[in-house]
Amino acid sequence: MTDAPLDDHQLLRYSRHILLNEIGIEGQQKLRAARLLVIGAGGLGSPAAYYLASAGVGAIVLADGDAVDLTNLQRQILHTTERVGTPKAESGRVALQAINPEVEIIPLVRRLDAAAIDRLVQDATVVLDCTDNFITRHAINRACVASRRPLVSGAAIRFDGQIAVFDLRDDESPCYACLFPPSDHEDELCSTMGVFAPLTGIIGTMQAAEALKLAAGIGQTLHGQLVMLDALTMRWHSVRVPRDPSCPVCAGRSRS
Repeated sequence: MTDAPLDDHQLLRYSRHILLNEIGIEGQQKLRAARLLVIGAGGLGSPAAYYLASAGVGAIVLADGDAVDLTNLQRQILHTTERVGTPKAESGRVALQAINPEVEIIPLVRRLDAAAIDRLVQDATVVLDCTDNFITRHAINRACVASRRPLVSGAAIRFDGQIAVFDLRDDESPCYACLFPPSDHEDELCSTMGVFAPLTGIIGTMQAAEALKLAAGIGQTLHGQLVMLDALTMRWHSVRVPRDPSCPVCAGRSRS
């Protein structure tokens, strides 16, 4: 990550972003200075990380404790047949550096506990939750609430996808727990169900778009909304997510 001016090579590489009035050179420099945390290098994390790297963010921390399995290749486009058995975070580093060697890729090949998530979130500009289980999702949310970091959450099961943004820099923002309260009976059904391959691409790409807007400070994000997709009918539905005043995670957070 750096605040140095873009050089001629970078001005050419990112010229199609720079031509957009909403981004321009200033926005591209903000992306270059950003550190994005992608937790999960699977179906959602793959397209999300690809677009973050191609867009020229300064650093991507890619965290995943699993290895590439043959069953992943149907939808997890960061990985290849030749890298079956390789840790996903390391396989992702290879793929992302091939598309943009200027981006710093930091692979974390381990399952993250709450303390590790807290440390990583504190250093992040934006956090992308690309995981497949509720326990980790709630740990990420708690860390984002504590550190007041924007959280872009995605999910994909069968033919159903969803994405939401929780901009926790805003005192009035809901958090993930306002929408999905923690439960003693959380499970990992997401990781054991079938999923339509392109659905992960659609949702993961949307996560990248929201994260880039947050990092560059442009446009209107999905802050405070849950957007759902039925990929069988290709119908979209959006609902507002209010802040829960009795939320066990964010109700007591301090005001700035």
